[in-house]
Amino acid sequence: MHRIQRRELLIQGSAALVAIAALRASRAYAFPTQAGEDVVPWLDQPTENPDPVGIQSQLVWEDLNSWITPNDKFFSISHFNRPTIDEKTWSMEIGGMVKRPLKLTLADIRARPRQEVVFTVECSGNHGFPFFTGGIGNARWAGTPLASILEEAGVLDQGIEVVFFGTDESEVPIRDVKMKQNFARSMSLADAMNPDNLLCYEMNGAALPAPNGFPLRLIAPGWYGIANVKWLKRIEVRDTRFMSVMMARDYVTIREEDHNGETVWAETSVGRALLKSAPAKVTRKGSDYAIVGAAWGAPIDRVEVQIDQAPWAPATIDHSEEAEHAWKIWSLPWANPSPGEHTVTSRAVSTTGQIQPAMDDPLIAKKHTYWESNGQVTRRVKIA
Repeated sequence: MHRIQRRELLIQGSAALVAIAALRASRAYAFPTQAGEDVVPWLDQPTENPDPVGIQSQLVWEDLNSWITPNDKFFSISHFNRPTIDEKTWSMEIGGMVKRPLKLTLADIRARPRQEVVFTVECSGNHGFPFFTGGIGNARWAGTPLASILEEAGVLDQGIEVVFFGTDESEVPIRDVKMKQNFARSMSLADAMNPDNLLCYEMNGAALPAPNGFPLRLIAPGWYGIANVKWLKRIEVRDTRFMSVMMARDYVTIREEDHNGETVWAETSVGRALLKSAPAKVTRKGSDYAIVGAAWGAPIDRVEVQIDQAPWAPATIDHSEEAEHAWKIWSLPWANPSPGEHTVTSRAVSTTGQIQPAMDDPLIAKKHTYWESNGQVTRRVKIA
């Protein structure tokens, strides 16, 4: 992924809507797949992945059939190398602007109070490339709260920033200087002290898989995947803002902003996840069709679906499985689709009234980098 980061890539009528509304109650739950149900494949499949080492195990949307993503199907991104770590010799340091520096083994961390969170992790580059549309997954993460570890270390009054260093490393050229750097991301002390943040050693009831950060990673619910540092080796509290390759250069969104008729170029570091949804699949059982998808990135009030250029129709959210930081699965019956090609678009609406932006919204259209690609996703399908 690090290599790719440096290459910018830049009618149905009212009668059908009435029929859709009448059928909504029959498809209140999207999972599990019903007996005799087939998936109609999308016509617009992702292009070939040019970096199979850096980007692994992308979600295949048509295969989405469970609220929790199995470990062996969970996406994995590596920006530098993929380290091999021996649990017996591994330890993590907590230092910097603290009263009591710590050095903890995995056994030390496991001995502390255990906490779980279900969290949908999305890479901020997801849907930013034609080959990268499955950088998302939902898992049950377990570990110990980060806040209590920081409290144990005793953050000094001047400490304002918490930096998370991974074991993965690479030689990074900055201007005319080449330096070896570990992967590193930071957040403010206030953000780091969120009680939901975990030093995570378990994923879906099993030890963290190596591709997903074994033996320990940060899980920061509500943040893009880049902030959820894998293969942790050190946590450091600093008294100044931290600017590294992954904070100030590669994971930076560049956007045009209009200030009283003047164009101002803004550069912002990728951080918290944004409101988003996507159609996952079209299913067929006999003569009945339905559209299934997911919504995430903010508390979801509702999801709406547009077929071709018809008015937006409300989808039904599956409430059988729910968690604060997890995606919502939704479905919409599709009554009597006409043969031929169709487009399917979804948009999520948050509980605060925020609407997932269209692709021609200035938030997306005036964005000149592929990060934070939360525009409405449109898929193409052919009905026989």
